[in-house]
Amino acid sequence: MNPAAFRHARALSVAFLLGAATVPGFAPASLAPLPIFTAAGLLWLWQEAAAPRRAAALGFAFGLGLFLAGVSWVYVSLHEFGAMPAPLAAIATLLFCAFLALFPALVGYLQAQSDRPSASRQLLLIPALWTLGEWVRDWIFTGFPWLTLGYSQAASPLGAYAALTGVFGLSWLVWLCAGLLLALARARGRGAALAGLAFVFGAGYGLKQVEWTRPLGAPVTVSLVQGNIPQELKWDEARFAATVQLYRRMTEGSAARLTILPETAIPRFLDLIDPELLRSLAMSARSRGGDLIIGLPVRDAAGRYYNSVLSLGASPTQRYDKIHLVPFGEFIPPGFGWVLSVLKIPLTDFTRGSAAQTPLALAGQKIAVNICYEDAFGEEIIRFLPEATLLVNVSNVAWFGDSLAPHQHLQIAQLRALETGRTMLRATNTGMTAIVDHQGNIAGVLPAFTQGTLNGTVQGRGGATPYVRWGNAPVIALALLACGLAALRRRRPAAQV
Repeated sequence: MNPAAFRHARALSVAFLLGAATVPGFAPASLAPLPIFTAAGLLWLWQEAAAPRRAAALGFAFGLGLFLAGVSWVYVSLHEFGAMPAPLAAIATLLFCAFLALFPALVGYLQAQSDRPSASRQLLLIPALWTLGEWVRDWIFTGFPWLTLGYSQAASPLGAYAALTGVFGLSWLVWLCAGLLLALARARGRGAALAGLAFVFGAGYGLKQVEWTRPLGAPVTVSLVQGNIPQELKWDEARFAATVQLYRRMTEGSAARLTILPETAIPRFLDLIDPELLRSLAMSARSRGGDLIIGLPVRDAAGRYYNSVLSLGASPTQRYDKIHLVPFGEFIPPGFGWVLSVLKIPLTDFTRGSAAQTPLALAGQKIAVNICYEDAFGEEIIRFLPEATLLVNVSNVAWFGDSLAPHQHLQIAQLRALETGRTMLRATNTGMTAIVDHQGNIAGVLPAFTQGTLNGTVQGRGGATPYVRWGNAPVIALALLACGLAALRRRRPAAQV
């Protein structure tokens, strides 16, 4: 191997390790400064790689390390619970992570098109490109926003910017801070870089003191139920009676005004459930002046079925049908019907709920319900606001076993609370059931893989944060503007491409 090829191979290895080392920046380790340092490392590698193709390879290596280390739980879902053969599940996971790594690769390629390494490229163009890449990843092919860098800052001073910019603005700030950190290593400009870092973090501390929303209505007592039904037993018809009895016992022991069960807590279509069971649950909730939210599948007269929640109790019965479905888990994309021959997942042909649904009026509050990974999409949550006063997520991440996924999902919920200025209530099957207050703090959480009920008192809130009013539009517009300005200044000779 010639020296140049060896240096490039070594740089690729370093980029891969930097990507993998970014994962402890997310939950459960939550080492928020770490992604800033690893991003600075990738910036340095990009500065050393003048050719766009080499920069793209470095971005791909970074992304592959990030996603292989951070979303390896996809393999658990496919193999352990989807019954896909281990070699095929491993290949599918690798290909999936390789696809996700194409986004950092594209950032590397495009940023290297500029004339030369410069402060504007480091502090403006690269943050803008990365932000656009994550935004596209948020919606293309129905979207996969996991490991968006901004989520790592949920508990850091940068998290306070979420009410202004949303999670993509936080990703921009991670890269801005990475550029300033790299500038500290230079002989010139250290003072300005240090001042820039101090300003960004100081403003974050200041924003933490701002109350973007206001209390609305009386505080509400809540009980979040975690049944801990093993995934391999959840849809076993022989276990149905035991599952119902468990949740019946746990809900009837609740004195809260709002009791919430997890996604598909009752694993049977609503039209097949004994009406007496529903009447009993409704009477129990009504006797204490409360309401109960239950996750279950619903089938209509046309045979279409929905992943839904149903309310019972003192308020009129209401329903929410999941809108953003999981590909290969809740529906099979066109052309991929053959996947059913290797995946053993129940109910893989759900119908999307109507986008015109409104918050549920329960327990004196207006509740924006979202199911499973719907809360990973910020702009889909804010469409219920500012009318909604509380956010509720019901999930079943037992599909991913004892992995990073439940911790990462809880961190995502923290960002939704920060963006909206609303409390997020999370009821899950196996974890992590939690109460996240309107400032993104975890007020209470149950241990994973245990049965239990998390009780608390929460406050509904009214008003709108800037992010609720404007969504992602301002950040994306600024990113496009930055890229447009960079394109106008581009003078790279074609021979270097």
